[in-house]
Amino acid sequence: IMNNKSKKKERNDSADPAGRTNSKHKDTLFRCIFTFKKEWLLELYNAVNGTAYTNPDDITFTTIGEAVYIEMKNDISFLISDIMNFYEHQSTFNPNMPVRMLIYSGMVYSRYVEDKSNDFNLYGSRINKLPVPKCVCFYNGKTSKPDVSVLKLSDAFGPENKTDPDIEVKVTMLNINYGHNLKLMEACKPLQEYAWFVNEIRSNQSNQLNTETSIDRAIDTMPDDYRIKSYLLNNRAEVKRMCITEFNKQKFLDDCRREAEEERERADRAEAKARDAEEKARDAEEKARKEKFQSELSFVKILMGNTNMSAEEAMKAIGIKPDDFQKYADILLQQ
Repeated sequence: IMNNKSKKKERNDSADPAGRTNSKHKDTLFRCIFTFKKEWLLELYNAVNGTAYTNPDDITFTTIGEAVYIEMKNDISFLISDIMNFYEHQSTFNPNMPVRMLIYSGMVYSRYVEDKSNDFNLYGSRINKLPVPKCVCFYNGKTSKPDVSVLKLSDAFGPENKTDPDIEVKVTMLNINYGHNLKLMEACKPLQEYAWFVNEIRSNQSNQLNTETSIDRAIDTMPDDYRIKSYLLNNRAEVKRMCITEFNKQKFLDDCRREAEEERERADRAEAKARDAEEKARDAEEKARKEKFQSELSFVKILMGNTNMSAEEAMKAIGIKPDDFQKYADILLQQ
């Protein structure tokens, strides 16, 4: 349970009103932009939900800070009215986002019910009302994805498991690559400008510019009427650090994914080659067995034809096992 000092620190970690980033955190630019000004986060919330809230102070941050949970920090979570919002940004597709949201929401709701100001009695005789959770993932990776898709925790349980799960988590994934979700972008200009900025960096990189130069050029060429430009200019060094970290992470994950795919292909080829060799060995063994059988059958016929031996005596003479007598005898009768 957090004490008051920890709560105060967590709130400071969630959103610095001066726009400074905490160097202890590997923040994403997305998180910093939308916690820099509550007005921008409120605009994003309205765009996502089709609402028309006008007072930024309606937002109460509930973001998990590393000051409270080591190595476990979500991007943005906040309470507005009776809605508990969980916003995550992903530059690479993560199908396990519902699992992460399950963990984050558990932490946030745990703090919520422990907060004495909420007058929440877990063991009381009346039901306690909770804010409704809404989980959204803002995706701008390079892998092609639809404008809107829904990820479910139950997908992780596997189709072979027919048990109806008692826990479900749904995450709405919104593709925020530039040119996608145009209505959403139009309703939230800071989001549209962020999408333009990321797209511009990638475009510069495709022209053989290094990451740092690509970021600088994207900042400098951003239209002056873009509302996030002043933030980018005033925090250029931190913006570059965050972007370089994120783009390097994305490249690392892309490289790992490519190497894993290549390794799988090599393993598949090796397995196919082994299966082919095994099949050839079985064919060769079967061929040798048939040839041996025909050879032994020929000797039995010769002995029976040139001597007074019975079939059984001829088979014994050339070393055929008694267990195989019937099989040979059946063939001899057919011939």
